[in-house]
Amino acid sequence: MQRADYDLPFLLTYENVAWYENGKVRILDRRIYPTEVRFVECTTHQEVAQAITDMVTQSAGPYTAAGMGMALAAYETRGKKEAEQVAFLEKAAHTLACARPTTANRMGKITKGCFEVGKAALAKGEDPIEAIFLSTVDSLNRRYSIMDQVGKHLIKLMPHNGKVLTQCFGETIVGTFLRAARSENKDLEIFCAETRPYLQGARLTSSCAIDLGFPTTVITDNMVAYVMEYKHIDVFTSAADSIARDGHIANKIGTNQIAIVGQHYEVPYYVTGIPDTDKQTKEDIVIEERDPKQVLAYRGIPNTLTGVQAIYPSFDITSPSRISGIVTDKGVYSPYDLATYFSEEQTRFY
Repeated sequence: MQRADYDLPFLLTYENVAWYENGKVRILDRRIYPTEVRFVECTTHQEVAQAITDMVTQSAGPYTAAGMGMALAAYETRGKKEAEQVAFLEKAAHTLACARPTTANRMGKITKGCFEVGKAALAKGEDPIEAIFLSTVDSLNRRYSIMDQVGKHLIKLMPHNGKVLTQCFGETIVGTFLRAARSENKDLEIFCAETRPYLQGARLTSSCAIDLGFPTTVITDNMVAYVMEYKHIDVFTSAADSIARDGHIANKIGTNQIAIVGQHYEVPYYVTGIPDTDKQTKEDIVIEERDPKQVLAYRGIPNTLTGVQAIYPSFDITSPSRISGIVTDKGVYSPYDLATYFSEEQTRFY
């Protein structure tokens, strides 16, 4: 198998996302990268689920962690009767899938697939641990390959010497898009909105961009209008945690307001990702409310006096009227015409 993570930055190498080996899952702790390069080691699938909930890994990282967590679940139940192992794997699939409410549908596809692979291996007297692990690597490679196509479509929308504003951390698309830019010798300058409260844009997206040799500038979340007007941003782009069939998308909180400002300054907004088959409208998107303490402190240092309150909706929804195009593996679609995407043959993503 040719690995699809070639020439990608450190953050996106398979082993540096999440990896199962010898009864443990190692997950790069993106909460502290690049200040520290540290891996969280999980010895149970519940610990993997908690790591996903706790934002040890973000963006598409949880999809890989969930698959590796299923291999760990198979390890946990080794030596027991087949029926017990099947029941354990089924329960583990639900636990891992529901670690994040907003993406439970996507995570569920991965863990259900792992469950079926493990169940089939047990029925044939084969090792379910190896079967699930290999299936997860195959899924990972497939997703990277598909996002490589997305990146190649996105780069065509970028002007030479263009200034590109990003939001949060789009995981694989960040790497494949910039890899495509290098391949086509297209010079870009990357501006990364910092993305409070975890600073994924500042820590993760900027790390990928600078790793691949692109001039990179981090801005605070309240500088967007300034850089659009005075630094002449050409394009705004982000990934999406959910893309409903009616053209509404959910992404990291703050995405909607950047899209609104972009409309004012006539900066096009291109969303990247694969539309969800099971989300018809924005009403089907669940917005996850995370612990507000994460807004009141960062890395254990309080930002406020005792008694101050906070809220932390982790995502917001952007309407199709603010989106210039949705860039998929099949090309660029109007957010008002995603039915066309579904009318064509679907490539399995998860």
